[in-house]
Amino acid sequence: MSEDDALSSLKFNEQGLIPCIVQDAETREVLMMAWMSEESLALTLQQRTTWFWSRSRSELWHKGETSGNVQQLVELRYDCDGDTLLALVHPAGPACHTGETSCFYRKF
Repeated sequence: MSEDDALSSLKFNEQGLIPCIVQDAETREVLMMAWMSEESLALTLQQRTTWFWSRSRSELWHKGETSGNVQQLVELRYDCDGDTLLALVHPAGPACHTGETSCFYRKF
């Protein structure tokens, strides 16, 4: 399937967003989940670093722009339903704004 065909098969929600799970390409640790718009998806594919849509700020967000913790894209996948993305990355530092490696550091 071509990249254009793959992109056209994606299912964005009513707000024009699709969830993206970010995973360390080496360790396979899940680092974070963030939302992508069509624009942030295109920027991610073009620049090979992760871009997301900030729902709280209603703006594009380049991961690591202020912290330096850029995520270099290794591969971008989509699930069988076309409604979730998986970004395999090489992180330059912690994924979480708290300084934790992963946003999923808390347990029940």
